[in-house]
Amino acid sequence: MNRRRPAPDAARTVALDVMRAVWERGAYANLVLPASIRSAGLTGRDAAFATELTYGTLRGQGTYDRVIAECVDRRLSELDRGVLDVLRLGAHQLFQMAVPVHAAVSTSVELSRSALGSRPSGFVNAVMRRLAARPLADWLAAITRDEPDQLRVLALRHSHPPWIVELLAEALHEPSELEAALSANNRGPRVTLAVRPDKAQVAELVELGGTRTPYSPWGVSWPGGDPGEVPLVKEGRARVQDEGSQLVADVVANTPVEGRDGRWLDLCAGPGGKAALLGGIGHGRGAQVTAVELKEHRAALVRGVVGPNVHVVAEDATRRRWATGDYDRVLVDVPCSGLGALRRRPETRWRRQPADLAKLLPVQQALLDNALRAVRPGGLVGYATCSPAQAETTELVARVTSSRSDIAQLDAREFFPEMPALGDGPAVQLWPHRHGTDAMFLALFPRR
Repeated sequence: MNRRRPAPDAARTVALDVMRAVWERGAYANLVLPASIRSAGLTGRDAAFATELTYGTLRGQGTYDRVIAECVDRRLSELDRGVLDVLRLGAHQLFQMAVPVHAAVSTSVELSRSALGSRPSGFVNAVMRRLAARPLADWLAAITRDEPDQLRVLALRHSHPPWIVELLAEALHEPSELEAALSANNRGPRVTLAVRPDKAQVAELVELGGTRTPYSPWGVSWPGGDPGEVPLVKEGRARVQDEGSQLVADVVANTPVEGRDGRWLDLCAGPGGKAALLGGIGHGRGAQVTAVELKEHRAALVRGVVGPNVHVVAEDATRRRWATGDYDRVLVDVPCSGLGALRRRPETRWRRQPADLAKLLPVQQALLDNALRAVRPGGLVGYATCSPAQAETTELVARVTSSRSDIAQLDAREFFPEMPALGDGPAVQLWPHRHGTDAMFLALFPRR
């Protein structure tokens, strides 16, 4: 009598489906995974397992690929993409999730058979057994033994492309911190919620089980589970938002300006988190906010989360010539490499290339120029980006400020009074390993 083989569990199937969506369709894991978990009906430990397996594998992919390459007799580029994804998922279970060897091997074989057919199952079984023959520390020692470049050694050990390791080393100015920064990028961020200041109070989230964030007056750390099920989030009175992003909006809204203070501009508003917070803060002070977003579908997202005092328009903020002095406060949170959010968007480290930064810089400079044009004398511009890359931060700011005599630059550290280790100023660069936030950058410019 033939026994029916057990199907692979749903959590591993979800992880593989998300991996394939990321690499075959260009999807983003943080957008696809929650929907896949809900569709599969995963809850509790199964949902947590699928989340760690997916994100952890994407973060560790560079290291796992190098180890897998030691266990196969061909180039990885010659492997079927689905087979490689199954092996990556299996490697993460072996090396980082303490899944027993027999379970990691057998479930990888069954996952391969279910998703890809029976043909590659023998190959997957053989490679998984080779991977399991050594602990990760021994594999890392073997693959880095003959590498003289210590930055490349760190890249292999912490699963980052070497060019990103070099970029972080330049931005930190402190070699002893580099390994901590790389490690922080490989840890999942805590879930942080922000209240709408015009709709809710932080105490309400605390009563539901949250813990006040250490720096933002609008945030709580959430203990776990699906934040979309939190009553205040369901009601649109709170939303998921990194503490660093909350602080950027809060500082731009509350840094003193001279004279009137009723017209605010968010020049790159999608998907709406900072615009919603600006609108909530401004509501209590009678301020009206204009939120600009390039794409209509993203502008629609912004409209869905902001209050009635926020007017959302879809247009190209690099081309619009704002009337000089229209606004009292301007936030320009520019499109960027996203290298400051590698812990929450794990595939970014493998998708981005150095050439991408060069393409972004003209857009970022045009947006900052337009922001400075739109603000009135005595008003304030906040230039923000979720990146620690000096080309997108300090170097771009220096290039813009050196060509203008009508702006100054404030020491932004004064407006983050509770936060340690903010660097030499005058701009602020936040870091996951120092502050527990995304690596947000903020420079403040009062207009003369």
